[in-house]
Amino acid sequence: MITLYPAIDLQGGLAVRLVQGDFAASTTFNEDPVAQAQIFADDGATALHVVDLDGAREGVPAQAPLVAEIANRFPGDVQLGGGLRTKAAIETAVATGVHRVVLGTVALEDRGLLEWAVGRLEDRLAVAIDAREGKVATHGWTQVSDRDATQVAAELVNTGVRHLIYTDIVRDGTLNGPNLNVLRRLSEVAPPLRLVASGGISSLADLIALRALGLPNLAGVIVGRALYEGRFTVAEALAVLSEDAA
Repeated sequence: MITLYPAIDLQGGLAVRLVQGDFAASTTFNEDPVAQAQIFADDGATALHVVDLDGAREGVPAQAPLVAEIANRFPGDVQLGGGLRTKAAIETAVATGVHRVVLGTVALEDRGLLEWAVGRLEDRLAVAIDAREGKVATHGWTQVSDRDATQVAAELVNTGVRHLIYTDIVRDGTLNGPNLNVLRRLSEVAPPLRLVASGGISSLADLIALRALGLPNLAGVIVGRALYEGRFTVAEALAVLSEDAA
């Protein structure tokens, strides 16, 4: 089964969504992120993807108390990313009660810290590769490198990392559909990594297309704006992503 991760992006204490990673193009969907997490739980979600957007931009966790409250109230697994670039920040994230820590920029720039995190967290660690037109973006999506996303994914195979979250920034928040071709290539170059797809999901048809790829290591999908705008429900998404879906 492919796990559904409803997204809660935190900015200034609010649950928001960005468009193509633009911090100036945010839409507030709930002024109470804890209540939003409960809504997703009541609808059947068993996992959440939480991002501290302020932390991602500033390079340090900015909303640990709010994250802790979400993790405490949500009955399922919470994975957290955004600004986790030091051992102290990672330990703080673990202390908030999140199930999985997501490293972005630092995983690509500090091999020593990545190795420490792999040993410290094991299965509770994920690395996020965010890409704009195939090139890896870092520092809260504000900088785009010349590194190819699929090559970086291949390099991660030998690090001990088990989970990879791929976000197509150009599609994120746009409802233009996922980048199926890139996901297929990522699956081919990094078959041991369990992939979580993010960016562009707009409809149940998009979820069906993800399932139809038949990728053995596609483990999850992150959905944000489509759920907030009511294009489909958590229950409908879970039905499509379940093993019993037609």
